[in-house]
Amino acid sequence: MNILERYHAMDYAPAPEARSEADAWLGARDFSKSLFIAGDWRAGIDGKSFDTEDPSTGKLLAKVSDASAADIETAVAAARKVLPKWSATSGYERAKVLYAIGRAMQRHQRLFAVLESLDNGKPIRESRDIDVPLAIRHFIHHAGWAQSLASEFPGRKAAGVVGQIIPWNFPLLMLAWKIAPALATGCTVVLKPAEFTPLTAILFAEICERAGVPKGVVNIVQGGPEAGAAIVNHPGIDKIAFTGSSEVGKIIRKATAGSGKKLSLELGGKSAFIVFEDADLDSAVEGLVDGIWFNQGQVCCAGSRLLVQESVAEAFIAKVKTRMSRLRVGSPLDKNTDIGPLVDKTQLDRVKRLVEEGARQGAVCWQPDQDVPATGYYHLPTLATGVAPANILAQEEVFGPVLATMSFRNTEEAVELANNTRYGLAASVWSENVNLALHVAPQLKAGVVWVNGTNMFDAACGFGGYRESGFGREGGREGLEEYLAPSEPHGPVIKQASAPKAAARDNGESHGIDRTAKLFISGKQVRPDGNYSLPVLTSKGRLAGEIGLGSRKDIRDAVSAARACKAWPEATAYNRSQVLYYLAENLSGRTEEFAARIVELTGASHKAAKAEVEASIERLFYYAGMADKFEGRVHQPPARTVTLALHEPVGVIGIVAPDEAPLLGLISLIAPALAMGNTTVVVPSTTAPLVATDLYQVIEYSDVPAGAINIVTGHTAELAAVLAKHDDVDGLWVVAEADICARAEAESTGNLKRVWTGHGRSLDWPTAQGEAFLRRAVEVKNVWVPYGD
Repeated sequence: MNILERYHAMDYAPAPEARSEADAWLGARDFSKSLFIAGDWRAGIDGKSFDTEDPSTGKLLAKVSDASAADIETAVAAARKVLPKWSATSGYERAKVLYAIGRAMQRHQRLFAVLESLDNGKPIRESRDIDVPLAIRHFIHHAGWAQSLASEFPGRKAAGVVGQIIPWNFPLLMLAWKIAPALATGCTVVLKPAEFTPLTAILFAEICERAGVPKGVVNIVQGGPEAGAAIVNHPGIDKIAFTGSSEVGKIIRKATAGSGKKLSLELGGKSAFIVFEDADLDSAVEGLVDGIWFNQGQVCCAGSRLLVQESVAEAFIAKVKTRMSRLRVGSPLDKNTDIGPLVDKTQLDRVKRLVEEGARQGAVCWQPDQDVPATGYYHLPTLATGVAPANILAQEEVFGPVLATMSFRNTEEAVELANNTRYGLAASVWSENVNLALHVAPQLKAGVVWVNGTNMFDAACGFGGYRESGFGREGGREGLEEYLAPSEPHGPVIKQASAPKAAARDNGESHGIDRTAKLFISGKQVRPDGNYSLPVLTSKGRLAGEIGLGSRKDIRDAVSAARACKAWPEATAYNRSQVLYYLAENLSGRTEEFAARIVELTGASHKAAKAEVEASIERLFYYAGMADKFEGRVHQPPARTVTLALHEPVGVIGIVAPDEAPLLGLISLIAPALAMGNTTVVVPSTTAPLVATDLYQVIEYSDVPAGAINIVTGHTAELAAVLAKHDDVDGLWVVAEADICARAEAESTGNLKRVWTGHGRSLDWPTAQGEAFLRRAVEVKNVWVPYGD
């Protein structure tokens, strides 16, 4: 036998990772007292427990304390008690604690890795080489943020007590993603791990003890749905951070509506893996293995939809099948294993059902001819070809080792197929032409795009999605923002509007023949669909005019016009700034006219009304100037890659403007949205809507593209609810009474749009400008671009 023959005949013998240290830790710990609250180990108040098993064998690992609502109450009380002291601790002192956590984790990283693989089932190579080192990186990285917080985020404070709920697919890494920025900003934490995978969180709590984390700053409470619901609904928690399914994310969005809690959701995905004909196909195959079979496909950003150009589709699929046949399915503690077991039998059964349904809908499902271990929850890697875009395997998150494949003819079709999903978490683009890759990346509705790579993460780079993949970011500067309190200057509580009074007798003098202002949709003044109108009264109760009574149909038309307006989001930032400057210039030419209207409708003095108009002009100038200055960043993670954190418009933003300061409040909301390239559907002040309708002509002769600004007058509560429910609205800003704000948040769950409200308070409009509004008007897309050979 020659050397080549010996090479091809080689096989891998088992190479198990020693589990003796992990078994010793499991044997030495009293898991009946595994709730870590106020720095103490406790049993659950009601004495309940649940089992955590080894998914490769189904054998019991531990019986773990199950937290009840009463335990959550105790944990929140502990976190709130220590919050003032911890948030007042210097950044340097917090940095030392974070660094100490990271260093202690380094000393025990092999124990963390083995426990993670035992509890979750992921191959030891992944937990040892990816999960644990990256978790450590997050704590050490955020130590730097803690010390620089005051200079980088001047005047900002901790969000408060944070409730964090993490999933089972990356137990330790998700813990690090959430706890590290919380501690850096001065928040205190109540964290609930997933029931399937509590062990590394318990070990982490031990690390907190050793690292000198003050008692009550970190509280870790294992439990099920009762504990999760208690965290979400607890009035003593100021922010919720959740990673998990989109279905549960929607429940949390509705449950927190009107509570005033900050909320970040990192949810499901159905990420596209796009291979162009000029790609390095062998490299793309290896990237695909990492993209879909990493962690058995139990990854929210898994590249589960393969889109390959027709000209290379047959050759590429052949390479994929060959590579799949060489994937090793087996024990997660074997260093040669590529695919371990799924986390639990329920997950295995779900994956099987979805594969069967996909086949019933026409997909051809192929698996390599190999055996799986006799025990454990294993599923062979599966390739589904002939998948129609509507097939369940192309639309639903399988969360298993299943790849759905489709082909495309050209770039436009690739983008269309990639965006044909309700999710928007990640995507991967493969091409040797970097111009093509960077042309496609901004067109993808995804929060993260990897160029010629996949599943790249770093603490310095934000991660998170669009659409039903949630909102908010984990990691990086934008991830830190999630744990800082809002910086808007609050105004008074908005009181419930009283019933409109009947107009005093009016002889009609000095008014035109028709005093009914129309709606403004797609650059045109149009009558409301229902042909109804509402009276508008002066401050003295006389009839000032009438407005069109907008309806659900009018909102639909306005949203369609905003969605169809491509000229504005595709314009350069410099061109948008010019238009906003022009809008300010034309408004300034009608200062006296608008001041008179404000006096008429609000009863303000002429001096105050003129000051409001001038402040509105100044605000337009500010956002015109910022349109080409509020830019993204370039990150340099510790790898041969750069990450472009691009600022992209949210899309169509619905805006419900306040009654107070009817012109300045309106401009303060419209201007930042427009500056960042969004199109808008605006519901103006109910008591002084003629201030908004008087803007029509200013907009018309200021070169604002048709559809960029759409104004629908009518009843605020009704129109706000329609905007909240509309799935083609990407963001919603509401300044109104508390019940209108709460309803807007609750009814936005259809597409999980980004909603900001004043929670029933107005803003201090003379000072309500700045980066907070610009941040709200953008999505941050992180595009990873590798370099070097």
